[in-house]
Amino acid sequence: MKLQQLRYLVEVSRRGLNVSEAAEALYTSQPGVSKQIKMLEDELGIIVFERSGKRLTGITEPGKAVLEISNRILREAENLKRVGEEYAGGDSGSLVIATTHTQARYALPQVVKRFTERYPRVRLNLHQGSPTQIAEWAANGEADIAIATEALDHVPNLVTMPCYQWSHCVIAPAGHPILEQGPLSLSVLARFPLITYDPAFTGGGRISSAFERHGLTPNVVLSAIDADVIKTYVTLGLGLGIIARIAFDPERDGRQNGLVALDAGHLFESNTTRLALRRGTYLRRYEYDFIELFAPHLTRKAVEKSMEGALSGGAGRGEDEYQL
Repeated sequence: MKLQQLRYLVEVSRRGLNVSEAAEALYTSQPGVSKQIKMLEDELGIIVFERSGKRLTGITEPGKAVLEISNRILREAENLKRVGEEYAGGDSGSLVIATTHTQARYALPQVVKRFTERYPRVRLNLHQGSPTQIAEWAANGEADIAIATEALDHVPNLVTMPCYQWSHCVIAPAGHPILEQGPLSLSVLARFPLITYDPAFTGGGRISSAFERHGLTPNVVLSAIDADVIKTYVTLGLGLGIIARIAFDPERDGRQNGLVALDAGHLFESNTTRLALRRGTYLRRYEYDFIELFAPHLTRKAVEKSMEGALSGGAGRGEDEYQL
């Protein structure tokens, strides 16, 4: 039995039993993957994958147990490498952060600056994507830390921890009629063209839900995945924007571009940005430090407690235990 055979099993399972895609992801040949899987099945004396001719069609009951154990073995093998890197390499290594545009653009710059000053020998990579992609990258081990508002807490293989809460604001060009409307309400907003987030991004789903609960149909003329695009089209006069409050820069957006922000925290539910780690992962010292730089209440002790709770079968610490 070889670790490489276990990697083949896991990758084939991850790729929906598509051996060709698995082979491509592993930089090897399809016949090689099939041969190694068959050799492992022969050694174990069980069938892992159901077959119809040469095509894999399902996973057998013993195969499910084999895959679960294989995932655990590969995770522990990766942990061994991480231990070696930490103690042999000192403060060097790599760190992959998967996050959304809004977090990368508005929440992370100062954290990244302080981290790189503290750990100049750590290669830091930011991978931007949709919340679903971010969750998948973290669950598969392609990213060390995931940061997003949506999707992370729905993945069983991830331990999630709340970082901070935020609300939306409405942005308008200076002189827009809504600035003279008095108290901001959903019914007032529904009278104007709106530009806001795609429902899968940055609390976009909560914006849609708020209008639905009040029996209103918003006139959304454009949706986007990041605040900078929304602000661009608001500046051009296409409509009012609804963005994350943290994405409004009073200096650049207000003084330079003539936009005005109106608080909308009373109109839409608050959102919680979460940080996620793959269950059972050994964290290096600089990973704990990055997490605490981003969310000061997530100390090493707090993170370890969450990870230990996940390993023992719990869901980790509840959000009410953290001071956001």
